[in-house]
Amino acid sequence: MHSYLRAIGFSNIKTRTDLNKLIDKIKEHPAEVKSIKAASGEMAELSMEAGEGIGIILRGEYDENGIYHMEHYFPYVKGQGVSTVEEVSINKRVDTEAYTGMCDDYRLGVSLIFYLQNVVEYLQKKSQNMPMNTNFTITLSALSLEGRTLLPIEKSERQVRNLSAETKYRNHLIAEAKKGNQDAIDSLTIDDIDTYAMVSRRAKKEDIYSIVDTCFIPFGSESDNYSVIATIQECSLITNRLTNEEIYDLYLTCNDLNFRLCINKEDILGEPMPGRRFKGNIWMQGFVAFSEQTKE
Repeated sequence: MHSYLRAIGFSNIKTRTDLNKLIDKIKEHPAEVKSIKAASGEMAELSMEAGEGIGIILRGEYDENGIYHMEHYFPYVKGQGVSTVEEVSINKRVDTEAYTGMCDDYRLGVSLIFYLQNVVEYLQKKSQNMPMNTNFTITLSALSLEGRTLLPIEKSERQVRNLSAETKYRNHLIAEAKKGNQDAIDSLTIDDIDTYAMVSRRAKKEDIYSIVDTCFIPFGSESDNYSVIATIQECSLITNRLTNEEIYDLYLTCNDLNFRLCINKEDILGEPMPGRRFKGNIWMQGFVAFSEQTKE
């Protein structure tokens, strides 16, 4: 049973019988069907929307008799806007017909890995020998099972401007370091040493969350799971139409990266509001606009 069903309002799914009833309902009345011819048959995705931009996707195949055999399923949340524009590498998981995307975003300092939502579109483009060494628009979204609300760090307008300039300069150094620029590598090393010393000094007298504004750190054994502290830009409540459970719909900014996050109202501590921060572990998903190639 998928643990993140709870994040989109299906906390009442506790047994295999409950899950099978939900899956059968999607098979009988899918809101959308996407398919592609595969070597073993016709691969198809059946989806059902349970609320505003949230739902479940079944992935499997139709046999020669037209009977659908589900291989796996996953809850999804549709993202909003553009999160990043980068070259993306798509890799298939070993255990199932699922794919992850990976791209380098200088704002994060780590390779961004996400669960690919639009697999059928990717397979269609792959069958057409579409080149992947180009930039694609990526829209990120995430689900969380546990989180808490933190107060913001008060900053003056001057501090905000200085922080923005420092971030742009650091991103430039990272880009140069990836090209092998030794001066950039040395500058980044010195900056990291200074930052470590500053945090160690301030942590003796201050709370760590008053020092660390945002963070984006890989979490656990799954490559697409992260531990984040992000600023809440927008906040609203949406309702799962099938269960009437309420879900917090948050639009977050973390290290200048924007993405949508959904979490069950019962699973978040504190009251989310724009300007406050969200802290929690997330499962990152992504939609890659393969039909919109961007050249720089």
